[in-house]
Parts: sequence; C-alpha cells; structure tokens
Amino acid sequence: MSQTGLSPLTDKFGRTVNYLRLSVTDRCDFRCIYCMSEDMTFLPRQQLLTLEEMAFLSQAFVELGVNKIRLTGGEPLVRKNIQSLISDLGSLDGLDELLLTTNGSQLEKMSPQLADAGVSRINISIDSLCPERFSAITRTGKLERVLAGIEAAQAAGIKRIKLNSVIVRGKNDDEIIPLVNFALEKGLDISFIEEMPMGDIGGRDRQRTMVTSEEIRDIIGTAYSLLPSAETSAGPSRYFRITDSHIADSDIRIGFISPHSHNFCDTCNRVRVTSEGRLLLCLGNENSVDLKAVIRRNPGDIDILKTTIVEAMAHKPERHYFYDDDKPQVVRFMNVTGG
Repeated sequence: MSQTGLSPLTDKFGRTVNYLRLSVTDRCDFRCIYCMSEDMTFLPRQQLLTLEEMAFLSQAFVELGVNKIRLTGGEPLVRKNIQSLISDLGSLDGLDELLLTTNGSQLEKMSPQLADAGVSRINISIDSLCPERFSAITRTGKLERVLAGIEAAQAAGIKRIKLNSVIVRGKNDDEIIPLVNFALEKGLDISFIEEMPMGDIGGRDRQRTMVTSEEIRDIIGTAYSLLPSAETSAGPSRYFRITDSHIADSDIRIGFISPHSHNFCDTCNRVRVTSEGRLLLCLGNENSVDLKAVIRRNPGDIDILKTTIVEAMAHKPERHYFYDDDKPQVVRFMNVTGG
C-alpha cells in the first residue's frame, strides 16, 4: 500500500481482486481454431507496452494487494526478451505466485530459466494427442514440441503443471478419456474449458459445437469415479478428484472451467491487462481503462497509476454476458484479451 492510503482492490459487489492476468503479446506461433482466425493481423509493436512498462504496472498492482500474476498471450514466450520481465516480476516483494499460460512450444528450451526466475505453476494448452489432429486444431503447431516441453518443465522442477483442453464437438470430443489418461500417466492436473465466444472466427456456430462441463464430466464418469473437491487455485477451475482405488494415491486434479453453463462471476478475483495496456475488468465485457496512456502521461508516477486502477474497480460488472440475441457481444479475439 502506498503513502496515499488507497483502499484495497474491492469492487462494488464486495469482490477483492488479488490476481492479475497480464498479456505480454497478442502474437502466437499457433493459430488455434477457437482462439483466432487463420489470417490474423497483429498489433504493431509500437502499440504494445514495453517490458519495462509491464514491470512498472505489475509493481503497482502488487502494491495494491495483488499477490498472483499470470503471464499470458498470445503465446507469452515468443515475446522478445521476455525472460527479463519474468525475472523482474519474480523479484517483486509481495508477489506470492508467478504463473504462466503457454502453448508449450518454447518450453523445451526455456523451462530451466522459468524455474530459476520463480515461475511456480504453468498451464499448458493441449487439445489432442493425435499429431495430425493437433496440427489441424492449432493450424501450425507440432504435438511433439509440446510433449517435449511438458517433459522439460517437469525436469526443471516447476511445482505444478496443468493441462488445459478446449473440447469442440466434432473435432476432439472423442479424446476426453485419452487426455485424462495422459494426465494420470504424467502426474499432471488437467482442466477442461468450455469454448469462449470471443471474436469472429467464421464458419462455425460456437453454441452448437461447445461441449459443456457437465457433458465432459459425464463422459469421464464412464471410466473414473469423480468426487468434488474444495480445492481452489488462482483461477476459476472447479476441481474433482478421482477416487478409484487403483489410482487412489494419485495427486492429480480434474478441473472444469464453465463460463457458459456455470459461470464463476460471483467469486471473480481477477482482472486482465492486454499487451497494449488496456485494463479489462471482465472477460466477457468490452469496457476497459487505458493504463498505457496513464503511464506515458505520468512517467514514473506510480501513485497516479494506482489511483487509476483503484477507481476502475467501480466499473467491474457483476457478471459477463457473452451473447446478445444469440450473437457474441465480445468482438476481440482471445489472443488479444490474454488467455
């Protein structure tokens, strides 16, 4: 807390924000079908926050009580010199957890550096274990690179690694059990995420192809017995444990992130900052605050930046509304928002 005596980041609904998801780039070396269009136009580099500005902004959030920061993208590890930002964040006094969401493509070479800088948990996106299907879903990705990245992250000693899978009807909905089996084999957590209707990807009705958490849970239930768990993590996953006796010693958790069928707005503890410095107060709304403008108008003045952040909390909505008359109302792509 600064000398100005600012209040904690609590919104008008009584929710306290202690978690920042910071997108470091909108660029990615994959083109996943649920995240972006195949022919993307990325932001000019001069529109992005510099890494130094991201570190300054992160310091402001931590001084206001944020104790978890997750770096996202796009693919965060393709940002040039990203290791310098990770090292700066890892040394912030008051930050309890530095987290990362990645497609895994760069982990084989970067995992030791991430562990040394204090990254404690990593989420890795993987939607298929079939190389050809993986390439079709990601359009440009290679499954073997992601699998090698998972092995490297484990070898580097990252404390907790979780797989994230988006199940799309007719694309990979027959791989739910194989993905759970893979997580069990590798000793990893796994979360299944309902597809979010963000940006016009064209050619597919997301409401028809989205597979709900309940459907996925029922499918897993044909192979394993699931028991709800009271465990929580930094994000919105609702966790279950497998109780079958032959794997009772397993420490893995199966999570479900359900923005459609069971929204998690009542317990929302997070905000997002995009790579161009927009503070997004809700994943499913377009209202935002331009923090880049504040930083550049007032270089080095952290109190003005913190005041702006605190005042923005009054505009955090009660919940998201992804659709308006069956049409998505969020026009930005997920890679622009930050995963």
